[in-house]
Amino acid sequence: MSPGVSKKKWNGNGSSVQMEVPTTSLDVSLYYEGKRDATEILATPPASTRLIWGDEKAENLLFYGDNLPILSLLLQDQSLFGKVRLVYIDPPFATRSVYKSRSQRDAYQDLLSGAHYIEFLRQRLIFLRELLADDGSIYVHLDEHMAFYIKVIMDEIFGKTNFRNWITRKKCNPKNYTRKTYGNISDYILFYTKSDNYVWNRPVQEWTEEAARKEYQYVEQETGRRYKKVPIHAPGIRNGETGKPWRGMLPPPGKHWQFTPQTLDEMDARGEIYWSPTGNPRRKVYLDESMGVPVQDIWLNFMDAHNQNVRITGYPTEKNPDLLAQIVRASSNAGDIVLDCFSGSGTTLEVASRLGRRWVGIDNSPEAIRTTLYRFAHGTEPMGDFVVKHNQKRKHEQPRLSLFHITDFALHAIEPYTGDIDEIVAEWEGWLH
Repeated sequence: MSPGVSKKKWNGNGSSVQMEVPTTSLDVSLYYEGKRDATEILATPPASTRLIWGDEKAENLLFYGDNLPILSLLLQDQSLFGKVRLVYIDPPFATRSVYKSRSQRDAYQDLLSGAHYIEFLRQRLIFLRELLADDGSIYVHLDEHMAFYIKVIMDEIFGKTNFRNWITRKKCNPKNYTRKTYGNISDYILFYTKSDNYVWNRPVQEWTEEAARKEYQYVEQETGRRYKKVPIHAPGIRNGETGKPWRGMLPPPGKHWQFTPQTLDEMDARGEIYWSPTGNPRRKVYLDESMGVPVQDIWLNFMDAHNQNVRITGYPTEKNPDLLAQIVRASSNAGDIVLDCFSGSGTTLEVASRLGRRWVGIDNSPEAIRTTLYRFAHGTEPMGDFVVKHNQKRKHEQPRLSLFHITDFALHAIEPYTGDIDEIVAEWEGWLH
């Protein structure tokens, strides 16, 4: 069944419920104890950091420490303030858990919940909005615990008109639950932009032979080109050229032509209009002009590690690099700055570097910094390798980044910092050699 045509006035028979429309704003805000004013948040004192490794002039930056004062510090950097093209964050999910890596080191705590969690993330989102370029985008990866609250918060911060998608990702294979619920196999990504004018490189999937033949069922005899037939009208009444008659025909009731009559004449002259035996026009859409199947808002192909051969770092909750690659390609261009202030195992940073983007990463976990550096030096390892005995040597994947990329970043630590980072840097320098 096709959807009804939207209209503002009831013209049908019978009664309809008439509701008084308030004259005040219909925006929804979330109120809770401890919610701070945005001006007060942006006045957070910037962090004092120390260069631990690398060159001050490096284009890529990795920070160890609390991301809130570090984000405040980045606002003072004119090369970053209003220049970040893409933000992706995979923050804690309010699970009230402590996570360890596969090597059984403490990785991070996820203990905040309720209003404390909401305000924690809101403060960081306010800074991220300021760092974003006017044509920038932000993706926030969450699960069912807090996604709905943070959607309201992001409407407040970025404006509800800048909400683009609620993306549902299949995160794992089906589960055989013993409890009385449906299997939980999804999490969510909230996609917002800073304005209506934003970088967008539409992601597509390649056509399979079977899918292409099913979608494009017809073959043009003159050229051999495969095509499909689509209507030349669209919902909604228009009073301009697209609402006028074409070839003696008006658009169907409640609709308008997708193109002006002049353009339709030009298309028909090129043989791009199909006329049915009853004189009903359709537009030909050709397979060879399609870049692929446009990606929709349900993503089924980016599950987390799910078999022994998938390559991982061993850091808990690390995300699929192909997921990040799709986001980075769609919402940034080569040379743009990508920021992840919950950078964890460094997936975002590695993907950004591999795709020719600059990056900024922040994390407050020594294990996250260690894992990121190890990833840059050795790449990732098959998931099954993490169950070998400790005295067995693992087989590393060849480094995925060239030495140029490995060394083209600076590691900064918020002061005062723990000695753990000095030890990690010493490990890193050993890996390089």
